[in-house]
Amino acid sequence: RGFVYDSRNNLQMRGLVVLLISKAAGPSTAELSFQHDMVSGIYSSQRSLAEITELIHTAFLVHRGIVNICELKSCDGPLKDMQFGNKMAVLSGDFLLANACTSLAQLQNTKVVELISSAIGDLVQGIYYENSKSSEENCLTDDIGISRWKEQVFLSHSALLAKSCQAAMELAKHSAEIQDMAFQYGKHMSMSHKLHSDLQPFVRESSNDTIAFSLNSAPAILHQEFHGREAWLKEIREVKHGLEFPGFAMSIKAGKGVTSAIDLCRCHGNRALAALERFPPSEARDALANIVYAVTRFP
Repeated sequence: RGFVYDSRNNLQMRGLVVLLISKAAGPSTAELSFQHDMVSGIYSSQRSLAEITELIHTAFLVHRGIVNICELKSCDGPLKDMQFGNKMAVLSGDFLLANACTSLAQLQNTKVVELISSAIGDLVQGIYYENSKSSEENCLTDDIGISRWKEQVFLSHSALLAKSCQAAMELAKHSAEIQDMAFQYGKHMSMSHKLHSDLQPFVRESSNDTIAFSLNSAPAILHQEFHGREAWLKEIREVKHGLEFPGFAMSIKAGKGVTSAIDLCRCHGNRALAALERFPPSEARDALANIVYAVTRFP
């Protein structure tokens, strides 16, 4: 927990965004009694919320480190070591979550507790979906459209940041409109961040012939929609038999899936920037805009 809180060595994106949007919004005109509690334009409760957001995110990262014992081979190492590592991952993640929940209760705001609790539920649901699909052969052949992809990515990647940004506005007693704009910024910025990440194997300059990518990434799913389901299944069967993997990757790279994913990334980025327009001009707002520009710029 000390490592997570040590901001000098561990600058985390989600906590930083919560702090920046708190500063961008400033104090609420509806609540003037506790403005003495502000330091550098941010309330202490908002700083605590940023730490809570990072603790929750880190806890789930630790839990994601659990390995499937059934898939291990003898060359991976002693089985008992892996079992011990799994136990430590479960206990460490639970410890971080328990600390986050304790700090959340200390904020003494029932709406914030409800928001962050629902974000934890969204994370669990999103990661459960990912894990249940990743080990099934059907995950490569399910007819999943981009709208379904968006729903799942919101749960596993965007909900925590979006609801934390909204909760930061609630702690400063901002209006429902400002709270919604903060939610929209967190949602669309993190969606564009995920799309940017999915696109990297296809847009970065690389001398390697083999491109490592996920069949559940946005470019692959959009490629499936454009290419047609039967042709998609045929390509997958060939890859599963060890044929033409580089050609399969290049087919996605050359198709409409990549350009459509770039357009979708920029669309979410523009919606995040539109939400920022409701906040007064400031360095904090400019920094939030620069985060969006960084993930919507492609070579």
